[in-house]
Amino acid sequence: MIAESLPWLIGLGLLFGVWSAPRYGVRALWRSASQKRLRRSFEDALKHMLAWERRGKVATPESIAGALSRSPRKVLSLITRMESQGLVTSGSEGLSLTPDGERLALQVVRAHRLLERYLADEAGLPMSRLHQAAERGEHNLSPEGADRLDAHLGHPQRDPHGDPIPTSEGDLPHLEGASLTDWPEGRPARIVHVEDEPAVIFEQILAAGLRPGMTVWIVEKKPQRLIVSAEDAEHRLALAVAANIQVTDASAENMRDSAAVRLSVLPFGVKAEVLDLDEECRGFSRRRLMDLGMTPGAIVQPALENTFGDPRAYRLRGATIALRKQQAGQVWVRPLNDDQEAAA
Repeated sequence: MIAESLPWLIGLGLLFGVWSAPRYGVRALWRSASQKRLRRSFEDALKHMLAWERRGKVATPESIAGALSRSPRKVLSLITRMESQGLVTSGSEGLSLTPDGERLALQVVRAHRLLERYLADEAGLPMSRLHQAAERGEHNLSPEGADRLDAHLGHPQRDPHGDPIPTSEGDLPHLEGASLTDWPEGRPARIVHVEDEPAVIFEQILAAGLRPGMTVWIVEKKPQRLIVSAEDAEHRLALAVAANIQVTDASAENMRDSAAVRLSVLPFGVKAEVLDLDEECRGFSRRRLMDLGMTPGAIVQPALENTFGDPRAYRLRGATIALRKQQAGQVWVRPLNDDQEAAA
């Protein structure tokens, strides 16, 4: 009898072992996956609340349910859990982030925007696919990993859509700019941000070829649309599409510095202070210039002319480096006067 039952007992023992193994058993793996799903829901909800607070709005259970595509019952359970962990507080008008909740939300936003920057600059992913790809990776990037990625990318200030990237200290600059629908006709504007939601409107912006960094003019305003000129092409944009594009004054390039010039045109022998790198200088090019010491405040001077004009030698931080005209053109500098040169 015992011999006949032995195979069943062994089978049951094996099944119990597979189920209850502390690290790799089915129960442990299921519990780990459940915790990851809960954490992702937490972070998505906190990110939604942060976005609404930045717009001067108050998030509600209904707004979170819509953002996460969850039932009201599940969202209420989620909010209760977040309250118990000190991440949110509930009030008569809606939900608010606690300092701990805001800190966690900013970490997720920082991870998302750094991933978008990496995927655009180094992986070459199209703009239309950046958001979803970063959404999948943002929950797995630790604060330490985000710091390493930030350094790898050369400490970019904005993601490919123009959104500011939070610092490791949790500072998030406000997005500057006005809606394209409010911009006057005939005045040059520089695109600083394009909203990637809703997707159907974002696709129309991409189809028109409009990107952050481009200079545009409103040729004509009509009740239902704008006619916009950009790079010798005209685009007819519905007002709902134009409203998702933010711009700033391009007539003086945001008044960067009245004395600023590109390093490529700095006269031979003249010392200058590095102001910053061009916003279009990204990825490997940006990292290389920063690794060479081309950071704000550094003093640089053309040191040796090339008979053929390119490359050109510069003195920087006690060393001589060679840059091609295209590379030097990505560096903004301010020439120093005699007193400033003596101090330098």
